[in-house]
Amino acid sequence: MPSISVRKLKEETLNLLRIQASNHGVSMEEEVRRIIVRGVTPPEPLGDLAIKLFSPGYSDEEFDLPPREPHEPMIFK
Repeated sequence: MPSISVRKLKEETLNLLRIQASNHGVSMEEEVRRIIVRGVTPPEPLGDLAIKLFSPGYSDEEFDLPPREPHEPMIFK
């Protein structure tokens, strides 16, 4: 599997990475892999997200709209 080296990291950046990895319960190397994957993975297209949320398979509930009351048109004077 390919690997890369990152040079000239600031000590503060390295310490923050170490803390973040510890908070996530993973090694610094794993934390860096996760950061890289998040950084290069395109976001999910909005249309795909809408299909997931609103497709028939998402919920078995029927959505009933309340009846609409007729109204008189507005009169401007």
